[in-house]
Amino acid sequence: MAYVTGVAVTAFGKHPGRGPVDLMDEAALAALADAGLPRDAVDGLISGYATTYPHLMMGTVMAERLAIRPRHAHQAQVGGATGAVAILLARHLIAAGACRHVLVLGGENRLTGQSRDDAVKTLAGVGHPVHEVPLGASIPAYYALVAARHLHETGASEADLAELAVLMRRHAAAHPGAQLTKPITVDDVLASKPIATPLKFLDCCPISDGAAAVIVSAEPLAKASIRLAGWGEAHTHQHVSEMPDDLGLGAKLAAAQAFETAGRNARDMR
Repeated sequence: MAYVTGVAVTAFGKHPGRGPVDLMDEAALAALADAGLPRDAVDGLISGYATTYPHLMMGTVMAERLAIRPRHAHQAQVGGATGAVAILLARHLIAAGACRHVLVLGGENRLTGQSRDDAVKTLAGVGHPVHEVPLGASIPAYYALVAARHLHETGASEADLAELAVLMRRHAAAHPGAQLTKPITVDDVLASKPIATPLKFLDCCPISDGAAAVIVSAEPLAKASIRLAGWGEAHTHQHVSEMPDDLGLGAKLAAAQAFETAGRNARDMR
C-alpha cells in the first residue's frame, strides 16, 4: 500500500526573482514539515519539469538543492498530467519495495520567468514538427480543435464548456493560495475575448508562478494520511493530428484501471 502523508503548495501568482528550483524547494520543505519527516528519510524523489529551467536531470537537481541523497531521483514529463503521473510513479516505487518515502514535486515561474512570446513559442513546440508546428498553432489552438470536435459530436454548447471555468474558479475561491479568486459566471466566460474558437479568455488556464509537493509513503504516519486506493494510466497519442476518434479514450482506459485496482466503480464516487 501507499499513502499520501504530506502535502504543500506555495501561493500561486507572481513571484518575481524566484525560479522553479526556489519555488519547489519551498514546497518540498513545507511538505516534509507537514509529514513530520526529516530530509534524510526521503529515499525517492520525482520532479516535474520546468520550461523556464530546462535541465535534463531535474530530479537530481532538486535532490542536490534539498541536500538529500535518495536511492531514486527521476524527472516526470507528461505535460499537464505530470503531477498525477509522478504520484503514480511514486506509488510504484513504494509497491516495489524500492523506497519508503518518495518526495514528488513540481514548479514553474512561467509568469515572471518568460516573456509572453517565449512562452507561446515554447508551448507551441509540443506540436508535430511536420504536420502542426509549421501551421503556427498554439496550445489554445490545439485544445480548441479538440473542444470544437467535442461540441460537434455531443451537441454541447459553448455555455456548457464555460461551466467548467466557473466550477474551477469556485474551487480556487476557497483556496487561500490561488491566483484568481474572484467568482465568475457563464456569461462572464462567454463575454471574455475570443482566443481560439470556441475557447474564450476565461476558458483558458492562467499562467502562474508556483510549486507543489507531495510525500508518498509506504505506511501511514502519525498525522492523518490518505491511502492511494486505486490508480490508472493510459497514453493514446502525443499530437492532435494523431488523436484517436474517441476523444476520451485515454481517460476511459485510465479510469477503468483505477476502478479495478480500487475495487470500486463510478457509482461509488461522491
